Amino acid sequence: MTAVPAPTQPRSRSLWSVVRHLGAFGVVGGIGFVIEVGLFQLLYGHLGSGAVVAKAVATIVAMTVAFFGHRHWSFAHRARTGFKREYPMFLVINGLTLLMGLGIVAFARYGLDLTSAWALQGANLVSIAVGTVVRYLLYRQWVFPAADPAA
Repeated sequence: MTAVPAPTQPRSRSLWSVVRHLGAFGVVGGIGFVIEVGLFQLLYGHLGSGAVVAKAVATIVAMTVAFFGHRHWSFAHRARTGFKREYPMFLVINGLTLLMGLGIVAFARYGLDLTSAWALQGANLVSIAVGTVVRYLLYRQWVFPAADPAA
C-alpha cells in the first residue's frame, strides 16, 4: 500500500498570501509613515521644536497607531500571545528602533551640523527606512510569532 501524499497549497495561493501580508504591513506602515513625517515636519519645521524631540514625539504617536493596525490587520493571522505580552514587546522593539532613529537624526543635526528642515527630514526618512526593516523582522519573530502547527 502506498501512502497518499498530503495535499499542498498551490504556489500562487501562497504567493498571494505573502503579497497580502506584505501589502497590509505596507498600508499600516504607510499610515504610520504619514503620521511620523507629517508630525515631525509640523513640530520641527513649523512649531520650532528641537529635531530630536520632534523625532521622538512623531515616532511615539506613529508607533501607537501602528501597533493596533498590525495586531488587528497585518499580523491578525498569526498566533495571539496576549496583549500584555505583545504590547510591551512591541514597545521595546520600537524603543530600540526609536533610539536608532534618534541617533541617525542627531548625527545629521549635530555631527554633520545640518539645520535645514529638508536635510533633517532626509535623515528622518533614512531612519524610517532602516527602522522599518528591523521592526518587520522582529515583529514576525517576537511580537506576532507564527502559530504553532502542533497546537
